[in-house]
Amino acid sequence: MAKRIRLRTLLFGGIMTLLFLILISRIYYVQVVQGAEWYGLAKERWSAEETLTAKRGSITDRNGNVLAMDTIAYNVSVNPQAIHDADLVEDVVDGLHDILGRPKEELRELVTAKNKDGKYYSNREMRQGGWGVDKALADKLKEFREELLKENKDKGVTDVGIYLTESLKRFYPRNARASQLVGYLDKEGKAITGVEAFFDEQLSGENGKIKYEKDGKRVQLAEGEVEFVPARNGQEIELTIDGDIQQYAEEALQEIVKEYNPKSATVIAADPNTMEILAMANVPTFNPNEFWKSDYANFYNHAIKSLYEPGSTFKIATLAAAVEEGVFNPNEKYKSGSIKLDDIPVPIRDIKREGWGTITFLEGLKHSSNVAFVKLGYERLGAAKLRDYFTNFGFGQKTGIALSNELSGAINLQYPSDVARATFGQGNVQVTPIQQVAAVAAVANGGELLQPQIVRKITDPVTKTTTEIEPKVVRRVISEETSKKVGEYLEQVVSDQENGTGKNAYIEGYRVAGKTGTAQKVVGGEYSADKFVVSFIGYAPVDNPRIVVYVVVDEPNDPLVGGGTVAAPAFKQIVLKSLRKMGVAPNYETEAGGSEKKEASVQVPDLTDKKVAQAKAELEAKTLGYELVGNGGTVVQQIPAAGSAVHPTQRVYLITEQRDKLVVPDLTGVSLRDALEIAALIGIRLIPEGQGFVVSQQEETMNNVKVLRVVLQPPNGAAEQNAGGAEDEASDGGSEASGEQGSTDEQAESGDSPE
Repeated sequence: MAKRIRLRTLLFGGIMTLLFLILISRIYYVQVVQGAEWYGLAKERWSAEETLTAKRGSITDRNGNVLAMDTIAYNVSVNPQAIHDADLVEDVVDGLHDILGRPKEELRELVTAKNKDGKYYSNREMRQGGWGVDKALADKLKEFREELLKENKDKGVTDVGIYLTESLKRFYPRNARASQLVGYLDKEGKAITGVEAFFDEQLSGENGKIKYEKDGKRVQLAEGEVEFVPARNGQEIELTIDGDIQQYAEEALQEIVKEYNPKSATVIAADPNTMEILAMANVPTFNPNEFWKSDYANFYNHAIKSLYEPGSTFKIATLAAAVEEGVFNPNEKYKSGSIKLDDIPVPIRDIKREGWGTITFLEGLKHSSNVAFVKLGYERLGAAKLRDYFTNFGFGQKTGIALSNELSGAINLQYPSDVARATFGQGNVQVTPIQQVAAVAAVANGGELLQPQIVRKITDPVTKTTTEIEPKVVRRVISEETSKKVGEYLEQVVSDQENGTGKNAYIEGYRVAGKTGTAQKVVGGEYSADKFVVSFIGYAPVDNPRIVVYVVVDEPNDPLVGGGTVAAPAFKQIVLKSLRKMGVAPNYETEAGGSEKKEASVQVPDLTDKKVAQAKAELEAKTLGYELVGNGGTVVQQIPAAGSAVHPTQRVYLITEQRDKLVVPDLTGVSLRDALEIAALIGIRLIPEGQGFVVSQQEETMNNVKVLRVVLQPPNGAAEQNAGGAEDEASDGGSEASGEQGSTDEQAESGDSPE
C-alpha cells in the first residue's frame, strides 16, 4: 500500500512538474520569444489614430478672386435603431424630406434599414443629398433635431438618431464662371476635368495623422506616447485669366445663344505678348457646385478638345507666309471669281462666283477671296514651303497648354487639291481654337510663337514659396517687319466699312486687325448646305497689341449668316470692354489742316418718345452702341441726353419703362456721371470706387438697403490727356457698340466654298 502511494505521489508530482515546465516554457515563449509582437498588438489596442485631412489648394484668377476653394461642409447620417426605439420614423422622414428634398420612400428605407440578422443598424450614412451639405442646411437639421428632442423629452427620448459630422467640400464661389477651365471634383472628391484634374497632385496636398494611447474609456493617456504627422495643405494656384474679361466673354456668348441658338460656341482671349489666357469660355456650360444636374456635353472644353475646319480665319497664316517670302504685293492685280489649276479638275471659286472683277490682292484680302489665297499659297509658295509655315505656326501639334486631353489636330496635304484648299482653311485642315489663337498671337506680337499659359503662379502654403510661370517662346515664325505689315493689312479688313468682311468688328478710336471665317461642316462625308462653323479672330490695338480674341460658333440656327454677322460683334464687345478695363487709351486722329490730335466724337440724337426699333436704327446709323433698360416699346428717357457729344464707343441707354419696373443694366465703360444718373433713375444707391470709367459692378445689400458698388479706372494717359486729371465725359465715354448690327455685305464674307 505504501509503495502504491509513493508511486502515485511520484506520478502526480511528475505530471505537475511537467505541466509547470510546459507553463514556464509557454510563458517564456510568449513573453520573450513573441514579446515584441504581442507588445505591438497591445499598443495597437491601446492606441487610437485619426486622419488629419489636408486642405485642398484654392484656385484664383489673376486678381485674387477665388474660383475654387475648400469650405466647411456637413455629412448627414442616421441611427435606425435609435429612431425605431424613439418611435420617430415618420417624423424623421418628413423632416429630412422637407429640409433636404429627398423622396420619402428613399428616406424611409434609410431610417428603417436592418442588417442580415434582422436588427436595425446603428449608423447609416446619407450619401444621396446628405453628403457635403452647406451650413444653412446643417443649421436647419440641427434645429429640427432639437425640436424633436424637446417634443419627446417627456417620453424619455435622449437621441433622435440624426447626426452631423463636419468635413470639407469643394466650393466654387463664381458658380458657372470659367467652369470648363477650372473643372470640378465629383462627390467622392476625385478631380475630373480642367485645372482641378491637371494640377490634382499639387492641389491635393498630403493628409496627416495623430496617433495616441488611450484607456478603456477611450480617453487619451496623459503619459502615453503620441505620434503626430501634420497635414500638408495643397498648393494654391493663380490662373492667368482675368475675372472681368472672363465675364465679358461669357456675356457675349450668352447673347449669341439668345439670338442664334448654336450647338456650341467658344471664346478665347489672350495677351499676345505672353500668351497668357485672359478668358476661356464655352457654351453650353455647367455649375460645378451642381455638376450632376448637367449633361456630359456641358463639361466639354471646346477650346482645346474640338477640331474645326477653320475657314477664312486660317488665311492669316497663308498671308503671313506670303508676306514673309515676299510674294504678296498688296497693289498687284489678279482676276477674281474662279481659278482652274492643271492638277485639280474642279475650279476653285470665290463665295461670289462671278467675283469682283480684276482687283488688287489687298482688295482680295478684304473680300476674303479664295482665288487670291490659292494664287499666293499654291502657286507662289508651293506645298513644301506652305506646309513648313503651317507647322511652324503650331498647327498639327499640341500647344502644350496645361490642360488635359488637348488635341493636336492635323494638316494633311497629300494631294494638290489638299494644298490649294488649305490656303483658305478648308479640306484636310483640322485645328483647335487654342492653336488658332497661338498662331495669330505670333502674327500680332512680332513673329514669335508662344506656348499658351493658363497658370500664372503656384504658391506652397507650407514653405511660403511661389513659383511664377514665365512666358515660353517656342520658335520665331516670321520677322517683326512682316508682323507689322500683316497687322496693317488685316486692319483694313476691319476698317474698310464698304468692302471689309470684318467691318462689324470695327471699334471707333481703336486700331483693330482681324479676319472672319465661315466654313461648311462635313456631314456624312460631304459638305453640308445648312450647317456652318462661323468665327472671327483679331487683335487690338494694331500698333501695340494688348489682346487677341477668337470667337467660334458651331451651327448657328440661321445658315445665311457668317462670321461677320455672328462672331464679329461679340469680338467687338469683348475687346472694347477689355481695353477699357485694361486702361488702354483710344488711338487719336489728326484733324485736317492742323497738327493737334483730337479724339473723334458723335452727337447723340434725340430718341425720347420714339419707338425702340426707330431708336435702334438711328443709333446704328451713327455706329453708336446701345442697351435697352426695361421691356417697353417706346423710349421714355435716354442717357446721355440728346445733343451730348460722346466718343463713338459710348453706349446709349434707352429707358423704356417707369422707374419701379427697371433693373440695373450693365454699366461697363460708362463715366461716373452717367453711372450716377442711371442709378438715380433706377432708384439704387451708387457706391463708386476709383475714378474714370466703370470696369466692374456688383449689387450688394448694406443695412438692409440695396446698393450698387462700381469700380472705376481711367484710361492710360488720361491724366495727361485731360488737364488736371478731370474726366472729359463728352468725348471719353465708351463701351461696347451694339452686337445687333448685321453685315449688309455678308455674302461677300468668306469664300469658304467646298468647291
